[in-house]
Amino acid sequence: MLDQRSVVAMLKAAAEPTRLRILVLLMAGELNVKDLTRILGQSQPRISRHLKLMAEAGLIERHRDGSWAYFQLVEQGAASALLSGILESVDTGDASLVRDAKRAETVKREREAAAQDYFREHAAEWDRIRTLHISEGEVEAALREGLGEGPFELVVDLGTGTGRMLELFKTSYRRGLGFDVNHQMLDYARGKLQAAGISQASVRHGDLYDVPLPDGAASAVIMHQVLHFLAEPAQSIREAARLLAPGGRLAIVDFAPHDMEFLRDTFAHERLGFPKALVGEWLTAAGLEKCTTHDLVPRADAGAGKLTVTLWLAERPHIGDAKITRMDAAKPRAHTVEV
Repeated sequence: MLDQRSVVAMLKAAAEPTRLRILVLLMAGELNVKDLTRILGQSQPRISRHLKLMAEAGLIERHRDGSWAYFQLVEQGAASALLSGILESVDTGDASLVRDAKRAETVKREREAAAQDYFREHAAEWDRIRTLHISEGEVEAALREGLGEGPFELVVDLGTGTGRMLELFKTSYRRGLGFDVNHQMLDYARGKLQAAGISQASVRHGDLYDVPLPDGAASAVIMHQVLHFLAEPAQSIREAARLLAPGGRLAIVDFAPHDMEFLRDTFAHERLGFPKALVGEWLTAAGLEKCTTHDLVPRADAGAGKLTVTLWLAERPHIGDAKITRMDAAKPRAHTVEV
């Protein structure tokens, strides 16, 4: 329960047109100040002031990512319940809110297009670029140990890139499917899989936020060095969790937080790594359990430019153990694809 002062502070913070527009925008996912200035057409100081007031009132939460700060709606407790009641009463068909939503979609797609452009330019070099970080051999060994040898009926690789994960686990699954939005990367992956004689795997074009597979189709889902390219990493985790059958496992490999700002411009990284706890919260919110993490720390003599890699593992509970979450309560989707 909230005390009277807190309720009044939250209501006052929401009772302003721009701030209400920001709250509605954050319903679709987290945004940073730069995003909001573009969407709303207002100055950075003004947007920052609105965000500060709402954060102080407990309506939104802020977390840093390098020199950027991302904002999201508060997700737990009585404050979340009050905020949900406010937003549920808003007519999202209002012309100004529809316009905001379209601009937000444009901003997010432009940012992700930068990553796709990079992939197109460097498709054949992508495996070599990964070696700039901690040894891929160490990462892959940890991933194989963590995910297990299977056997898996269906392994899904989200953001498959060069198809390396399908190649790595080729002896562990009956069927493997890789999804990516970049057609040139898919062509490259297809060539690699064919050259390696991996006939039980294929790659498809697919949106990581809306994968064309039914709920519970996968025995295991892998997201290898994908999250830092995405505008909405939490949403992609929810989608990955949706794909898992009871007892199915999700493995995420990505960077720990770092301060290498040049990776944004040079390598189209959307995020400068992820705190372990933050990804753990996303996994739990997606209805997964048995969440564990493992840091692969570079050796002291590895030299400059080496990044710590984190491995997250989580499992879809069996039906009898499952907890009701917002995702579970949503209407199941009926995506189908030949597997």
